[in-house]
Amino acid sequence: MGTVHTIGRRKASVARIYVTEGKGKFVVNGKDYKEYFPIETLQYKLNQPFKVLKKEGQYDIKVNVNGGGINGQADAIKLAIARSLCEIDAENRSALKAEGLLTRDPRVVERKKPGQKKARKKFQWVKR
Repeated sequence: MGTVHTIGRRKASVARIYVTEGKGKFVVNGKDYKEYFPIETLQYKLNQPFKVLKKEGQYDIKVNVNGGGINGQADAIKLAIARSLCEIDAENRSALKAEGLLTRDPRVVERKKPGQKKARKKFQWVKR
């Protein structure tokens, strides 16, 4: 199989992952993924593509992720994992697509406009 390299993005986060066959070692920025993402819901997000395909513990994953917060980083890694599993075997695509794991979430922060407090919030207006 060799090494499969894919990229996932979410908000300001970019995740570059390298997948090889192995025993399930999962390293994010030089740390174990449970140490990097201590919240269980984020750990669940990372394992979701493997659970859909019932392939937990079959691949070693090395991740370099930067930008954004931990939620955006977890979603970026999830997308990259799903993409790499499709690259490994094209038959995985339909199962992952049905779960919505191959869709890149396009929502990003709206820019602040001049003359306003935030993107949509206005300064308080007093009539009298």
